Amino acid sequence: MGDTEIIIEPGKQDIVFKRTFDAPREIVFRALTDPTLIPNWYGPRKYETIVDVMEPREGGRWRFINRDSDGQEFGFHGVYHEVTPERTVQTWEFEGFPGSVALETALLDDRDGKTYLTAISLAPSVEARDMVVSSGMESGARETYDRLDELVRRLAGEPVSA
Repeated sequence: MGDTEIIIEPGKQDIVFKRTFDAPREIVFRALTDPTLIPNWYGPRKYETIVDVMEPREGGRWRFINRDSDGQEFGFHGVYHEVTPERTVQTWEFEGFPGSVALETALLDDRDGKTYLTAISLAPSVEARDMVVSSGMESGARETYDRLDELVRRLAGEPVSA
């Protein structure tokens, strides 16, 4: 439907992602919370995504692994604090930087059959946020949201160009 807007303000701990999906909230929520669908969109295309555990409910855990073509693995995990079609709150930790836990909130606003996603990732410090930004996070996030958009359109029954 469109591009992902990424807001990174100097001196702040958060990163804000905004994206509009041309599909109802139920479809976007399903794509975000169905463990069988996660490998279709989580992370850049160059990685295979493995869902090690995913319990999308309050107190549930999640762990995903991105594996590159050489077999090198990168793990991510967290705990769900709230999971509703309107709002999901979870922790997010890259296992390559243990102890740097972000709190992520995804808001799904359903308006006229479209879903407006606002995702806020709150890092434990400005320095931790800046380290994530300097890692090339923006291009990976854009590709991830593009892949999510492709999946959502398929689930909604729209044709998807390659």
